[in-house]
Amino acid sequence: MEDWKQKYLSFKEKHNKQQSSASPAKEVKLGIKLKQNLQDIQQVLGEDGDLVVRQFRLYGRQDAAIIFLSSVVDENQLHEYVLKPLMTEPEDITVIPSAMDDLADYIWNMTVHVAKGGRLSELYALPATIIQGNVVVLVEGMNQALYFSLRQIEKRSIEQPQTEQIIRGSREGFIENLESNLSLLRYRLQTPDFRVQTCPLGVRTQSQAAVCFIEGIAEPRLIEEVLRRLSLIEADSIIDAGYIEQFIEDQPLSPFPQVQPTERPDKTTAALLEGRVIIMVDGSPFSLIVPALFNQFFQTLDDYNERFIVGSLIRIIRLIALMFSLFFPALYVAIISFNPELMPTEFAVAISGGRAGVPFPAVLEVLIMEISMEVLREATIRLPQMIGGALSIVGVLVVGQAAVSAGLSSPTTVVIVALTTIGSFATPAYNAAIALRMLRFPLILLAGLFGLYGVMIGTIFIVNHLLFLESFGVPYMVPYMPTKIRDMKDALVRAPLWWMRQRPSFLNAPDPTRLARHTPQTYTEKIFTEEGDLDEQPPHNHDTGRGGHR
Repeated sequence: MEDWKQKYLSFKEKHNKQQSSASPAKEVKLGIKLKQNLQDIQQVLGEDGDLVVRQFRLYGRQDAAIIFLSSVVDENQLHEYVLKPLMTEPEDITVIPSAMDDLADYIWNMTVHVAKGGRLSELYALPATIIQGNVVVLVEGMNQALYFSLRQIEKRSIEQPQTEQIIRGSREGFIENLESNLSLLRYRLQTPDFRVQTCPLGVRTQSQAAVCFIEGIAEPRLIEEVLRRLSLIEADSIIDAGYIEQFIEDQPLSPFPQVQPTERPDKTTAALLEGRVIIMVDGSPFSLIVPALFNQFFQTLDDYNERFIVGSLIRIIRLIALMFSLFFPALYVAIISFNPELMPTEFAVAISGGRAGVPFPAVLEVLIMEISMEVLREATIRLPQMIGGALSIVGVLVVGQAAVSAGLSSPTTVVIVALTTIGSFATPAYNAAIALRMLRFPLILLAGLFGLYGVMIGTIFIVNHLLFLESFGVPYMVPYMPTKIRDMKDALVRAPLWWMRQRPSFLNAPDPTRLARHTPQTYTEKIFTEEGDLDEQPPHNHDTGRGGHR
C-alpha cells in the first residue's frame, strides 16, 4: 500500500500530465473493449479510495466488470442480487444469447433482481451515474453498460423538529435524506394527483432537488415559474435548501423572507393542499414553500389544531408580541427624549429617578442594551445546549442586575429590552424574527433623532417596502393589501374550519373548493339554517365536481 509520500509523488506526476491527457468527450460512445472502457472511466473518476472495480467471468464464460463506490452502495445487496446471479453459470448454457444486444436483455430481464436501473451507451454519462450510487456492469464485446441502483446513505432517524415546536400535532420532522422526506409526504398525501419532479442541481455537488405539487390544485403558471427559476441556477454547489432560497427569491436585498422554510411534513402538506409548490433538496432537512407571504410567517399549526377561539386568541397574542418586539424600544426612546408629557406624572417621576445616575442619553442606553442582548442571544445559540441554557440565565439575571447597579442602565430600560426580546421569541419563523430584530435598530435611531415623527417615518418606510414586495408574483401583504375579503377568514384571526370552504384566492387554484358544503358542523351553525336541524340537509353528492371530496 502506498504511503502519503508516494501518493504525493504520483499525484504530482499526474497533475503535470493533465495538459496532454484528454478526458473523454461527450460525443464518445462506449467501445466494445472492456479494458479500454475501464481505463476511460477511471481516468475521469481518478484514484478514489472508495472506487471499486471488480472483474469477473459473466456466467463463467465471458469477461465482465462492475464499478461502484463502496461508500454509497449497499454491498450486501450487490453481492446477493447482482454479483452472485451474474457469476452463476446456468444449468442450460444454451439459453444465454450470443448476440450482445440479446445478452443485455437477458441480464436485465432474467438475471439481476434489482428494481431500478437502466442502460447507457455514452461514455461521459457513466462517471456521474456511478457517483449517484449506481452499480455499472460492463461486458467484453458489449458497447453499452447496464446500471442498477443500490444506493445506501447513512441517515439519522426521524425526530421532532428542533426549530418549530408545537403543542398539539405531529412529532415527525424532515431529515437530510430526500427519499425519506418524500415518503413522509406520500404518507400524508395518498392521492394520485401528488406530483414530484426531480433533477440534480449544482455542477459539482449534483444535489438531487425535488419540486412537489398537487396537480389540479397548484396553478400551472406557478409551477412553470418555479421550474424556470430553478433552471437558471448554475452554481458549483447546492449544499442546503438555503442556497436555493437565495437564488429564487424576488427581492434578495429585502430583510423579509419571501420563501418559507420548514422542517415539518404536516405544515408542508397543508401548504400543498392550499395550492403552493414545495422545493426540497437532498442533504437538507428543510423544505421551501412558495409563494410565502407576510401573514404565514406568524402562523403555526397550533392555530388550526386547536379550536378556532383558542387559535384566534393565540394568534392575536402573537401579533401583539410582534408589535412589542418592533416598536416598543423606539416608542420608549421617543417618549423619554421628546414627549415625556405623554406619560402619567407619577410614572414619569419614577422613570426620571431611575435614570438619575445613568450617564448616557436614552437612545444610546437602549442601543447598548439591545446590542448586548443580541450578543447574548447569539452566544446562547452557538454554545453547546447544556452550557447555553446556563449562560442565558446568567446573562439575563447577573448582567442585567450588574448594569443597573453600576449605573449603566435604568431598571425601566432593562424591562423594555426584556419585553422586546420575549416578543421576538414569540415569532414562530426564525428568519422573520431576524428581520424584525434588524429593523428595530433603525427605528431606535430615528426615534432618538426625531421622536415620534421618526417612528412614524420609519413605520411608513417599512409598510411601503412590504407593499412593494412580491413572492412569485403574489403581493406580499395579501390579504390585507390588496384586500381579499374571502381570505380575511385566516388573517388576524382564524375562522372556524367549516367557514373556510375555499382555498386562498390569491393562489388561483384550478380546484378552489376544499370543503364540501354539507360537511357536518357544530351546533352554532344551526342558528343560521332555516330548517334548524342539520341532519335534515341533503347529503353531499360526490359526483358533482372534483373539489367537494378533497
